[in-house]
Amino acid sequence: MGPLVLGEREVRDLLPMQECIDLMATVMRALAENTAVQPLRSKFPVEGGSGFLALMPALLATPRVLGAKILSIFPNKEGDPRPSHQGAVLLFDRDDGRPLAFVDATSITEIRTAAVSAVATRALARDDSSTLAILGAGSQAHAHAIAMHLVRPVSRVRIWNRSVERARHLVARLEGELGRTVDIRTCETPREAVYQADLVCTTTSSREPIVQASWIEEGTHINAVGAATPGLRELDSALVARCRLYVDRRESTTNEADEYRIPLAEGAIRSDHIVGELGELLIGRTPGRRDRREITLFKSVGLAVEDLASAYSVFAQAQAGGRGFRFRDAAPSRGDGAVGPGPAA
Repeated sequence: MGPLVLGEREVRDLLPMQECIDLMATVMRALAENTAVQPLRSKFPVEGGSGFLALMPALLATPRVLGAKILSIFPNKEGDPRPSHQGAVLLFDRDDGRPLAFVDATSITEIRTAAVSAVATRALARDDSSTLAILGAGSQAHAHAIAMHLVRPVSRVRIWNRSVERARHLVARLEGELGRTVDIRTCETPREAVYQADLVCTTTSSREPIVQASWIEEGTHINAVGAATPGLRELDSALVARCRLYVDRRESTTNEADEYRIPLAEGAIRSDHIVGELGELLIGRTPGRRDRREITLFKSVGLAVEDLASAYSVFAQAQAGGRGFRFRDAAPSRGDGAVGPGPAA
């Protein structure tokens, strides 16, 4: 029996955000307890510097699965509807190496990234956090708005994006999904968006800081997810220094996150500025927020264990429900450019 091929529709149907939030809490605990293996990702640039290809392997003990996400990252131009991150999550049986599934990585990445931020928010943000600022207006901005609304009593959402049109489009979409009881508006500047915000989610691909320390109120919780590779940065050094910093993985942060590496090189922070990993916080090894005035920061670069856990959940449900198609069922080419019927399952 060939591997199962699962596309965006199957992922979105079978990986609802609330379910993914709980799943990500489980996998982050597993990582902290050393029952999951998470090597550094490897990547190489495409000739001309227009993008790069990334390989992200991992192994899980429960379920017994190994695999990798293979992802192309090409920054899209303004108005380009295609996602900047495209690829597949490949799942293999841990006992005999059989390929189990090929799962759309774009939708997996979108959902699991926001779900991990929600886990961090649930653990670190004040219980009464109600005003949410989102910087960016792409798929991650949308997913984070949904995720934050599930874990905190969000009643106000403020959105900034360089493209006002895209920001307005996101407002209209969220009004339809969250309802009119949530006040959702666009802002002209990042400073206006984060003013008096309890929660801040940065989801841009900015190469220069767009949020400054002096703009952030005491007691705010920040999820910084946009700058996931070297060369990108959303928060200035003074803000990182002002925050109580948590990360998804120390090794990944120290090797890939310029929002940590640049303040460290500047002397704004020391190497012990990272309080702990999210999984360590969840199992009680690392303390969390100490008072209502602290600014907490969750810096995420994204981990393959998150992709594997999400993809396996989709795979297991799809297999039980007869969703997707087997790889050998794909219609093969007849050699003349036409497509003929494939073999039966």
